[in-house]
Amino acid sequence: MATPHHSRRGSMAYYPRVRAKRIQGDIRSWPEIEGQTKVQAFAGYKVGMTHIQMVDYRKNSVTAGQVIMAPVTVVEVPPLTVMSIRYYARGDNGLEVISEEWAENIDKDVLRRINKINRHKKGIEVKDVDDVRLMVHTNPQLVSGVPSKTPEIFEIRIGGSTIENRIKYAKERLGSNISFSDFSKPGNFVDVIAVTKGKGFQGVVKRFGVKLLPRKNRKHRRMIGTLGPWHPDWVRNTVPQAGQVGFHQRTIHNIRIIKFDTKDHVDDINVKGGFLNYGIVRNDYVLLFGSVPGPAKRLIKMRDPARQTRPAVESIEVTYASRESKQGD
Repeated sequence: MATPHHSRRGSMAYYPRVRAKRIQGDIRSWPEIEGQTKVQAFAGYKVGMTHIQMVDYRKNSVTAGQVIMAPVTVVEVPPLTVMSIRYYARGDNGLEVISEEWAENIDKDVLRRINKINRHKKGIEVKDVDDVRLMVHTNPQLVSGVPSKTPEIFEIRIGGSTIENRIKYAKERLGSNISFSDFSKPGNFVDVIAVTKGKGFQGVVKRFGVKLLPRKNRKHRRMIGTLGPWHPDWVRNTVPQAGQVGFHQRTIHNIRIIKFDTKDHVDDINVKGGFLNYGIVRNDYVLLFGSVPGPAKRLIKMRDPARQTRPAVESIEVTYASRESKQGD
């Protein structure tokens, strides 16, 4: 008789499954881009989901050119404020900061996040600079759905063209606001980086999807059948066990931007009674195809795609967006 075997329960793709260090996701790598100089990332607050009707832009689809229904996630994208410029040079341990340049006027709410601003400017030469990034902060006071006044601070890389043009681009925007239109436009792809919903400490059945033990098993059913072999005589990390579920940083690649609109047209997307657990949208917003990680109010970061295989499209025609209440009957 053949030895019975089945594939392992639960993926080892993400390990260890521990809580994220911060409530906002960190952008750990940046793709190289060509063309005009621009910022390579943006951030917004997840509002919720709705559905739209749009003309199918996919040429090889069986519904190409027809009006189809599609699920979308609404992300509110108020402007980001550029507070400083960071210049990087490549050293023995990778990129190292060689100089910083701060804006003259810094929002007082930024001091809720950092204690001191070092305005000492170190002279640099363009030939010594290998990378240029902007230090930006969010403006949560503009968003009615987010009660916090403390801004989030993070880096955005400037890509495209030459180092000279990147430095010029950074200095022109120091101390001013940048909008989503400076980053991308409808029809393009983005990678979405966020921290998922936290579900706490859960058992092995929910965490790894192992089968329930037979009904006649003694005392327990929602447990694993074995902790592994006798030798090696320790419990290996491949054995499914209980632990943290959710609140992990995840990157979702190649999400299409369906629509971007300014705060003058928020009535086109606000639903009756406001979005569940969020409220109404008051600023610029963007519609992303499908779902993205995290609950409502979570800070969502969008980055230029690192693994794009399909081409971008010029525009997407949205004919209808559902504004019905999401709170049930």
